[in-house]
Amino acid sequence: MRKVIIDTDTAGDDTIAILTALHNFQVEGVTITGGNVDFDQEVENALYTIEVSGGGRYVPVYKGCERPLLMNGEAGHRTVEDVHGEDGMGGAHFPKAEQRPEEGHAVDFIIERVKRSPGEIELLAIAPLTNIALAIKKDPSIIKAIPHLYIMGGTNNSLGNITAAAEYNFWVDPEAARIVLHSGIPITMVGWDMCLEYSIMDDSDHEEIAALGTKGADFFVQINEVVKKFNKEVHRLTGTTHPDTLLMAVAADEELMTKSHKYYVDIETKGELTRGYSLVDINNRSGKAPNVRVCEQVDRKRFKKQLLDVLRAID
Repeated sequence: MRKVIIDTDTAGDDTIAILTALHNFQVEGVTITGGNVDFDQEVENALYTIEVSGGGRYVPVYKGCERPLLMNGEAGHRTVEDVHGEDGMGGAHFPKAEQRPEEGHAVDFIIERVKRSPGEIELLAIAPLTNIALAIKKDPSIIKAIPHLYIMGGTNNSLGNITAAAEYNFWVDPEAARIVLHSGIPITMVGWDMCLEYSIMDDSDHEEIAALGTKGADFFVQINEVVKKFNKEVHRLTGTTHPDTLLMAVAADEELMTKSHKYYVDIETKGELTRGYSLVDINNRSGKAPNVRVCEQVDRKRFKKQLLDVLRAID
């Protein structure tokens, strides 16, 4: 079974993504990055999600960077409780898990675990890329030891979700995204545009999931209560969005990704209106060497089947 580390800002769909990864991979650890909601709440959400997965499973959870690389002395980055609920879990306010986070720092854990098994540990990034960027800067030797990095982030010449120009993960820490995308690690990027095209679960999908009657299905319904309402009112979408779960599904089964291409991708860090914009140079107007494999099409039926399989298995 493939070995992975999940880097997450655990709220909403991150939780289903973690469950998907636990179903498909040997998860060596979960690292937490500042992003969706209050940092300590993200940690609790990750611990509770591992507990929900069942079987008495123990996966170490490490606290990482609470703020973006260049945010010093400021109140904090923008969190999105309006999307995921005050607790990041659809307002369910689940009890604390028995497991507690580890003592070490996420960045040090990433470096140590990758170096202990060079070429074996893939990274699954579903948060701002702060932890991974810092790990690369602290010990560049890990670059050649990471066989692949799957990133949920950015868009491919499409509308963003936090601004018109940018997707949230890249917008929160564009400097980190730029460091990671230019690191030389083999990268696959699944953008917000793919989420909109292939991951939306509408009311009929939710009914089908609820009908499973499992603990996993019940958890899915609960954590999606707030985002369902938010999407209808703000994004004008007919259901819930699952970008992080889509990323995990693609990583687990690349045959889900029916079209992709390697492009030169860069991140805008200074734009007045375009902070976090991901430039995907599909016509190679820059003349620069491609650095990211970009997902362009997904087998929607296959993705939904994988999601149902994961939720059905948790009982």
